[in-house]
Amino acid sequence: MARHDGDSRPEVGGAKLDAAEVDWAALAEAAKEAMSHAYAPYSRFPVGAAAFTEDGRLVTGCNVENASYGLTLCAECTLVGALQMSGGGRLAAFYCVDGEGNVLMPCGRCRQLLYEHRAPGMQLMTVSGIKTMDQVLPDAFGPENLDLEES
Repeated sequence: MARHDGDSRPEVGGAKLDAAEVDWAALAEAAKEAMSHAYAPYSRFPVGAAAFTEDGRLVTGCNVENASYGLTLCAECTLVGALQMSGGGRLAAFYCVDGEGNVLMPCGRCRQLLYEHRAPGMQLMTVSGIKTMDQVLPDAFGPENLDLEES
């Protein structure tokens, strides 16, 4: 279960999270802080994201735009990069905000990215409240659908 006791390392255990035990306020604050580092000179739409990992780490990300818009990195992309750079693992609870601190729903591309790096039962704060990854990306396609025999 995920709890936040004042530092950036909530206790996590088990395969499913109880939404009541996730410190969503701490995730919201971490996402707002991450958003303050966004590079958004073209859209002027800064985004920040924060997540607790299954092993208790807090990872964050922000959007990083590019003049060639297709090369822009969403906040979820930099968050997953931070996840990999800090030892990997799986995401257990996720929160994303805009420049005003309002909850944002990840786009389809980012839902797929989060799906691939999710813990069982991963939860997201959405504009419609707390949802599971399976609810925001039903019938998802992932690594389990690929024939990845080791050679």
